[in-house]
Amino acid sequence: MEFKKNDEIIIQIDDIGNNGEGIGHIDGYTLFVKGGLPGEKVLVHLMKLNKNYGFAKLVEVLEESKDRIKPACPEADRCGGCNIFHLSYEGQLAYKEKKVRDCLERIGGLNLDEIDFRPIIGMEKNEEGNVFYYRNKAQFPIRKNENNEIVAGFFADRSHRIIPVKDCKIQHKDINKVLDIFLNYMEEKNLSAYDEKSNKGLVRHLYIRRGYYSKQIMVCLVINEKKFPNPDDLVEYLKKEEKKLDGEITSICINVNREKTNVILGKETYFIYGNEYIEDSMFDLKFRISPHSFYQVNPKQTLKLYKTAIDFADLKGDENVWDLYCGIGTISLCAAKALDKGGKVYGVEIVPEAIENAKLNAKLNNISNAVFECGKAEEVAKRLEEDQKENVDVIIVDPPRKGCDILLLDTIEKMNPKKIVYVSCNPATLARDIKILSEKGFKTEKVQPCDMFGFVGHVETCCLLRRKDVNKSSYVSLDVKMEDYYRIKDAEADKKNDSTN
Repeated sequence: MEFKKNDEIIIQIDDIGNNGEGIGHIDGYTLFVKGGLPGEKVLVHLMKLNKNYGFAKLVEVLEESKDRIKPACPEADRCGGCNIFHLSYEGQLAYKEKKVRDCLERIGGLNLDEIDFRPIIGMEKNEEGNVFYYRNKAQFPIRKNENNEIVAGFFADRSHRIIPVKDCKIQHKDINKVLDIFLNYMEEKNLSAYDEKSNKGLVRHLYIRRGYYSKQIMVCLVINEKKFPNPDDLVEYLKKEEKKLDGEITSICINVNREKTNVILGKETYFIYGNEYIEDSMFDLKFRISPHSFYQVNPKQTLKLYKTAIDFADLKGDENVWDLYCGIGTISLCAAKALDKGGKVYGVEIVPEAIENAKLNAKLNNISNAVFECGKAEEVAKRLEEDQKENVDVIIVDPPRKGCDILLLDTIEKMNPKKIVYVSCNPATLARDIKILSEKGFKTEKVQPCDMFGFVGHVETCCLLRRKDVNKSSYVSLDVKMEDYYRIKDAEADKKNDSTN
């Protein structure tokens, strides 16, 4: 290539990458440009050049996309939280739907013309005419800046430098207000902020959850010491300032994390006010949510996503349903309500606190046909599959971004369910798992993308897979790690080609 680091060149942006960055090419060389949009001609500054691809900084947009907008957040360019705030919401939906399509075709090997692929479900505008302030959870790092001032907000992209944010456009307004209240308290009481280099300083993070329908608020303070000084003062201060909020602070806790780590929450949590949970509702069900529990961050869209999952399951009432990665039992209990003819739900989750919440949520809603067990989904499912005395009709999986473990996919094959409902927050790992499940005898029938994360590049997808009769010659051993799967498949293909030739 004739260009080098620090050169400024003009390129055309052709696509958007997984993290919302623009993708352009010059002489066959790929460049990733943060802030670039498809169809734009841009001037870029070359920052880092690898053998086959590089990274460039956007200097000037010479020809703008019709979907480019001015971000409503003044910190959008610096903050690492929202990576597509410069893209219109209609453009965001188109990008996310295309992202799902591309992954399923290129990685999953699916022919989408043969599948019921549905248009993405977008967010509805609020009373202010936008789709802001939708999140019900935030984790704010708290540090001191170069001027020795306490700041809180979000880390800049690819750094641990905090960009202060006072009015985050995607967090619920009460969450922004609680942050402001607490920062005032820190200033008044002269509390120290955590320093990552020295591993000293008291306050590491402020973690806030808000029930969308209940309006209950949990304030969780993550500290670098065993005890928080004068906790009663903090309670009194927060409750006194509560009048500024639309909701009510019903839970205040202290989480202790003294490790030199990027993990936010430590293992020890103690409560200094109210309940050890907040409550919220969904599908006429009540749910208790603890600090460690997983609960979807966009309540309105969660209803649409989970309704899709239950609709795809098409429960008749007498099925045995397994909900793997069940969290606090949200999908499990929604499914259990539909099983009114003797059917049962078995939920599995690795977080002990979430399983306790799931069991309490079942009692809270008078649901007796849902059973929950703590453990790794792949290990619990394998053990129960070996002891299996009943047929498994439907399996629901809602894994983290890394997707399902290969052991779990192999166990699902042995459990031989009629249907699999796969809820995913990562189209790439979803497509990888669908390809494996296809080879194990399951055909993808329906796909429904759903936008849960406005102004962020992530997208949720719900898929329905149904059992079919296939040749199992492409069986993958239990001992094969997921990251080795494609390497082995390529080796098998090469071997087959060699024998043919």
